[in-house]
Amino acid sequence: MLIKTIHNWEIPESRATSEHVFLNRRKFIAAAGFAGIGLASGIRPGLAAEDPTAGLYPGKLNPAYADAGRKVTPEALNITYNNFYEFGTSKRISKAAEALVIRPWEIAFEGEIETPFKMQFDDLIKKVQIEQRVYRHRCVEAWSMTVPWSGFTLKQLVALAKPNANAKYVKFETFNDPEIAPGQKPSLFGGSYPWPYSESVTMEEANNDLAFMVTGAYGKPVAKSMGAPIRLHLPWKYGFKSAKSINKITFTSERPKSFWEVLGPREYGFWANVNPEVAHPRWSQAAERDLETGEKIPTIIYNGYAEQVASLYDGMKDELGTALFK
Repeated sequence: MLIKTIHNWEIPESRATSEHVFLNRRKFIAAAGFAGIGLASGIRPGLAAEDPTAGLYPGKLNPAYADAGRKVTPEALNITYNNFYEFGTSKRISKAAEALVIRPWEIAFEGEIETPFKMQFDDLIKKVQIEQRVYRHRCVEAWSMTVPWSGFTLKQLVALAKPNANAKYVKFETFNDPEIAPGQKPSLFGGSYPWPYSESVTMEEANNDLAFMVTGAYGKPVAKSMGAPIRLHLPWKYGFKSAKSINKITFTSERPKSFWEVLGPREYGFWANVNPEVAHPRWSQAAERDLETGEKIPTIIYNGYAEQVASLYDGMKDELGTALFK
């Protein structure tokens, strides 16, 4: 008798996108030059073609991450529903984000590395292997989406930086330009927000195969509203850990305090691993709302990626002394 083992991330087949539909969609989009999606979402036709890296996308689909077990969220919805506080507290910041200038875009590498250096984004992308991965995204606000990201593994970036033995953490910082980002103006937040936005991970997390540097989505360069030209995505953590529009990467021996951890340490901790049993102080994390359908779905530990990452946290405890996501 054949016994099928159900993995903890699997959902009913009726809720997943079939392989032939997904692959045919990718082929159609590539052949059409994304014109249909561009028109539907309000993106100016030909915008992706103006990017010198546009020909790299979507990249080869990694078979290990070809299906996240959920239907891909429509692009038009995804690029217009974003937390990007640099451009305002509303989710509808896509138009404001178009003010972000992403050419040229320089990234500084500092801290506990062989030699500090700076590199243009267009030069960096030539040194890595671009691929496509379909990942779940879970916001701490208890909504979720599924995205076909393109980019490269964070561990490739770590290798490029050549950290020394003192490096224990990797800190990511975003741009800081109040002239184009209204959310960074002191008049809006009274100067109390610790700009630039920053987030950090351990070296072990950074070298995990799931950790992904995003440079594209939906088969073309990633939209400005989603963190162009380069952002982080950690699918097993809440979305605020995935810093957008990164222009500085620092390797440190001491654990940095991130943007939200400084502002609300009881609500936004360093680890931020998705866990249905640990509630946010103001709401439950037991279920999540699918961004497209509005359907309430039970939250899965580590967002369904426990097999790949649970071992990173064996035996650990958080600052409050409670068990860390057993």
